Amino acid sequence: MLASKRILLGITGGIAAYKTTFLTRLLIKAGAEVRIVMTESAGDFVSPLTLATLSRNPVHTAFIREEEGTTDWNNHVELGLWADLMLIAPATANTLSKMASGTCDNLLLGCYFSAKCPVFFAPAMDLDMYRHPATRESIEKLQGFGNILIPAASGELASGLEGEGRMAEPEEIVRQLEQGLLARMPWKGKHVLITAGPTYEPIDPVRFLGNHSSGKMGFELARAAAERGAKVTLVTGPTGEEIAHPLVICIRVRTAREMLDAARSHFGAADVVIGAAAVSDYRPAEIRDQKIKKAAEELELKLVRNPDIIRTLAGEREHQYIVGFALETENEAANALEKLRRKNLDAIVLNSLRDSGAGFGGDTNKVSFVDKNSQITPFELKSKAEAARDILHEIDKRISK
Repeated sequence: MLASKRILLGITGGIAAYKTTFLTRLLIKAGAEVRIVMTESAGDFVSPLTLATLSRNPVHTAFIREEEGTTDWNNHVELGLWADLMLIAPATANTLSKMASGTCDNLLLGCYFSAKCPVFFAPAMDLDMYRHPATRESIEKLQGFGNILIPAASGELASGLEGEGRMAEPEEIVRQLEQGLLARMPWKGKHVLITAGPTYEPIDPVRFLGNHSSGKMGFELARAAAERGAKVTLVTGPTGEEIAHPLVICIRVRTAREMLDAARSHFGAADVVIGAAAVSDYRPAEIRDQKIKKAAEELELKLVRNPDIIRTLAGEREHQYIVGFALETENEAANALEKLRRKNLDAIVLNSLRDSGAGFGGDTNKVSFVDKNSQITPFELKSKAEAARDILHEIDKRISK
């Protein structure tokens, strides 16, 4: 759940700050990008150099930065807006009070008040400080702001007392970050079925009919859907693309008929179906057992039609919102609308090989989203990851009505 997430980790001056070395390693291991901002007192408990090494990013401690005779400043607004989530751990009683009262007297608090993302906080202090009415009031006020509490645990405290006040262990913090993010994801509970990549239709043991599809667009759609909290089944033809996300199941096939069988087996549970695969329209009528030898000047192959996967699924729909893809070279909008209606789709994503940067193989795409009401929403040339997010946003607008 934290893969590719941008996490701003705020560290305040408490003994529990030593745990942030382990926490940072876990966040990096989970695939997150981590930037760290510390109060000056936090440096008494854990080394900024250690955290910079572990996070692979500079650690920020003050508004003003002086290096080699130059003076610059750490932009708290930029840091706050950069983050997908902010985590303040440990959060001392002093910092909790300032967060609740609106006091901004250090860089960490400047980032907190600038953040537009979910903010998690993990208190850490001695038993009586944690129980004090002022601390409880601060925590309740922050929760009222929409900030997310990661409760302190019970155990042996730095003072030697036993009780509540220990900062949650790094593994527990990571688990709660994942659960907190999932609960806020708009497609939590939805199942998305996506087809991707080419299909290969064998001619003989060494040759096949195929196309130049890389599968990148389908894989980016799978990532984007998982980032929205959906459970994703990705059925892909032969491609070098990889995906590692706990919400994505990747099923690899080769032929169109194998892709249809795999898609059908997951179709009933799907809420949204996106046919991004470049399926071979035809396959050889006969697959030779042995390699065809080069003999005559010409070779004739009899081809038969492959099943139209997205049209077949649309004919079996129950409740699914079904989106196809159309790669055109002429009369793009008219051809896309005709294909949408002929295949009984809810929408179709159109791209043209005449647009520079669009089509197979590259990292960019230029698409238009066309719905069944003939509403066409064009997008500029973007990375395939951004294009995927645009497509899902258009789907979400229609299924949320």
